[in-house]
Amino acid sequence: MPWSASAVALPTDSPSPPRRVAARIRPRARKDGLTRLQWQLVVAAIVGLHVVGVWALLQVREVQDAVRDAAPMFVSLIAPEKPPEPVVPPPPPKVQPKVVQRPVPIIAAAPTPQPAPEPAFVVPVQVEPPPVEVAVVAAVAPPVAPAPPPPKIIPSSAVQYLEPISLDYPRLSRKLGEAGRVMLHVYIGQDGLPKQVDVAQSSKYGRLDEAALAAVRKARFRPPTVNGVLVEGWAYVPIDFELER
Repeated sequence: MPWSASAVALPTDSPSPPRRVAARIRPRARKDGLTRLQWQLVVAAIVGLHVVGVWALLQVREVQDAVRDAAPMFVSLIAPEKPPEPVVPPPPPKVQPKVVQRPVPIIAAAPTPQPAPEPAFVVPVQVEPPPVEVAVVAAVAPPVAPAPPPPKIIPSSAVQYLEPISLDYPRLSRKLGEAGRVMLHVYIGQDGLPKQVDVAQSSKYGRLDEAALAAVRKARFRPPTVNGVLVEGWAYVPIDFELER
């Protein structure tokens, strides 16, 4: 069938697209039975526990050192500050010299000499008697006592004991095998008593030296004589310490 030249009339009013109705989505009911507030509290508690755990880990010294080593280092380049300009002190004020005015000396006229008044009466002149010579008697110095003679050295032949000397051998010296001779320097008086006792030559053992000094200080000597005359002086007294074999 042939098509006709007339146009086919189309409907002018096209149907409008269907409207979309917004559907309300209802929240699904939670299976754990917690409300929204309770769920927020649970989440806040979990976050708090994590914060407390991290803080506790940071209190460990090894963790602090590890964090400090791993922390990045930020370096900021700061331009150096300009040094302050030196303050120039103001010049000191000029001191003007003070002019001291010297006073002009006043020349006084010399006083006119006045005549001395005449004395009303004349004082008689007293004649002093001639001085009497006094004989000066020189003080007589007391006679100087002669210096004492130096102490004599008593020969060893004149040194004798009245009683045998009591010599104590130290026990520790016996145990250690200490022996030897002690030479003493003794000052013997005319009464035979030792006035002073010193060590002239040591035995190389302090205990033996002390024992020898103690024994001689208690000793009694015969009064020393030289050519039948009592004398006093220094004498050398040997003390021997010998171990029994």
